[in-house]
Amino acid sequence: MRTSKRVRVGLLASFTAFAAVASMGTATAATTLNGSWAPFSRCPVDDPAMLAADGAADIAVCVSSHSPGGSIKLGNTVVPFGASDLQVGVVNHPGAVSTVVSPPGGALVADSAKVPGGLLGLMCPSDIPVVTSICKTLTDVSLNRVTATIESVNTPTDFQLLAGATSGRPIITLPVRIHLENSLLGDKCYIGSASNPILLKPQNLTQPATTSEQFAGDGTPDPAGAMNRLNLLGATQTDTTYAVPGTNGCGLLGALNWAVNLKTGLPSAAGNNNVTLNDAQTYVAVMTSPGDSAPNAGKVMAQYWHSAAR
Repeated sequence: MRTSKRVRVGLLASFTAFAAVASMGTATAATTLNGSWAPFSRCPVDDPAMLAADGAADIAVCVSSHSPGGSIKLGNTVVPFGASDLQVGVVNHPGAVSTVVSPPGGALVADSAKVPGGLLGLMCPSDIPVVTSICKTLTDVSLNRVTATIESVNTPTDFQLLAGATSGRPIITLPVRIHLENSLLGDKCYIGSASNPILLKPQNLTQPATTSEQFAGDGTPDPAGAMNRLNLLGATQTDTTYAVPGTNGCGLLGALNWAVNLKTGLPSAAGNNNVTLNDAQTYVAVMTSPGDSAPNAGKVMAQYWHSAAR
């Protein structure tokens, strides 16, 4: 489906699509949407920054990216993961400056993952008496099981023009921490934190296939519709540039931080870690002619989004 030259130029000049970063997580509430709106179930259209976009100087954009799985290496530990979902709003300003807006619950959510080897793999064997005694108890499967959840912390930054449609260029900086869950580690065991996060900077290893389509405000396909969607499909994503800080909060008063750090090789400097995301499917939605709805384009787009709810 063809879009107008004005729309295509506006898309290229104003914003970019990006593909999701690999993650493990717990999904937050999302809205089921009709038709072409379907991928944008968590777009923060009601955020004040999105609503304030006038359509002339500032243009509101919804971005969504999904992957069925991949893997992430943190120090000496490699963790596979399942489906992941990254969604944000972007407000594009004059001068190629953008503001990223996270949805409630964070930009990144996805399926939890089991850490290979569980707690035995994270801490054992050990010649330290306290840890050795713990290792002897881990023949119980439930005690040994560890799940990892990547959680968004703070707001993504450094949204880069066109990087999502090309390859080899960082697309966004996504600050995250990893929640390790196990009865012996306690419920506050993390790799990274809000004050010292893991900064993922994904880029396309392969260039995605690009198509576009127009649709009506309620999501119904319409070649003359008020909304335009850019589809960037089938890219492999990677990042090898991030450093991984040490653990915090593992065990009573953090008593097991050092044991986990020692076995897993944390902190781990940039270059020792990597993430791979397979078959990323990325979508970008923007009004076809936002200037026609100025100065209320952000509010109009929010109305369209809500009209597509099922």
